[in-house]
Amino acid sequence: MNPDIKAINEKIIKESEFVEKIIAEVRKVIVGQTYMIERLLIGLLSNGHILLEGVPGLAKTLTVNTLSGTIKTKFQRIQFTPDLLPADLLGTLIFNQKVGEFTTKKGPIFANLILADEINRSPAKVQSALLEAMQERQVTIGENSFPLDDPFLVLATQNPIEQEGTYPLPEAQVDRFMLKLSVGYPSQEEEIEIMRRVTKTEGYEVKPVVTPADIIKARNVIREIYIDEKIEKYIVDIVFATRNPSQYGLDELNDLINYGASPRASIYLALAAKAHAFLRRRGYVTPEDVRSIGMDVMRHRVILSYEAEAEEIGTEDVIRKVLNRVEVP
Repeated sequence: MNPDIKAINEKIIKESEFVEKIIAEVRKVIVGQTYMIERLLIGLLSNGHILLEGVPGLAKTLTVNTLSGTIKTKFQRIQFTPDLLPADLLGTLIFNQKVGEFTTKKGPIFANLILADEINRSPAKVQSALLEAMQERQVTIGENSFPLDDPFLVLATQNPIEQEGTYPLPEAQVDRFMLKLSVGYPSQEEEIEIMRRVTKTEGYEVKPVVTPADIIKARNVIREIYIDEKIEKYIVDIVFATRNPSQYGLDELNDLINYGASPRASIYLALAAKAHAFLRRRGYVTPEDVRSIGMDVMRHRVILSYEAEAEEIGTEDVIRKVLNRVEVP
C-alpha cells in the first residue's frame, strides 16, 4: 500500500471516531433506517444539502431532529405552508420607533441545521428564497447581506403522494441538493420494535456528542481521501452516459432522456464517495463507494422525456441501467 494512503488511513480512523458516537445516540431513538442515517451523515460531512422524499410516518422529521440533537449546534425546524412568506424565512426590517430607524430581525434560517419540512407546500417565492440561501450561503435583508454560519445544512422533506395544494420544486432548482433520498418502509422486525418502543416508553433523550468544529475538521480530512484517476474517469463516464448514452452502448436510452446530469453530479459523486469511504474508515475511494451513492446523487439530475413517461420508465430505472452498463475499473 502507498505510504501516503497508509498515513491517510490512520488519520481517517482517528478522525472518524465521533461517527460511531453519533450513530449510537441516533439509534436510541430511531429503529432501522440505516440508509437514511448514513446519507444524512454523508451530507453533513460533505457540506451538501439533502432532499428526503417518502410517505408520511417514516420518521424523516424525527431522524433529522435526533441527528441535530447529537451536535452542539443551533437547529431550526421550519414548517412550510402555503401562506409562508420569504420574510418569515429570511427575516425582515422592522421600524424601531424609539430610535427612529429600521433594525434587522433575522429569520429562522440563521441556524446551522435547517429542517425544511414539506418544502413542496410553499409557493415558488419561498422555495427560491431558501434555495438562494443554500447556494450563496448568505442572506440579503434590505441593503445588507449577512453570511450564514458554518456549518450550514438544509435537510428538506417532501411528500410524494399528495399533488393537490403543493408546489413542486423546479427541476433546475432541485439540482442544488447534493442528495435526493427515497425513504422506504421499515421491515416487519423493525416495525415491531418501533411499535414496542413507542407504546412502552415516553421517548429517549439524545445528548450532544460532537461540535461544529469536529465536523469542519472532518470535512477537511475527507478532502484528503485518495481517489484514483481510474475512479475519477469512472465517475465522469457515469455522468456522460446520461448525456450521450450511445457512446456507452445504451442506445435504448437515447429517446428516454431529455437532459443528462450536470457537472454538479460529477463533483457531488466524488465528494459523496469520499464521505462514504470516511464512514467505512478508509483513506481511499473504491468503485463500490461510487456505486453505493450513485442513485442518491443522480436520481434528481436526469430529466426524462415524454416517451419514458409513456412507457412508465422512471429515472431510477435509467440510472440503474447506466450503473450496470458503465465499465467498473
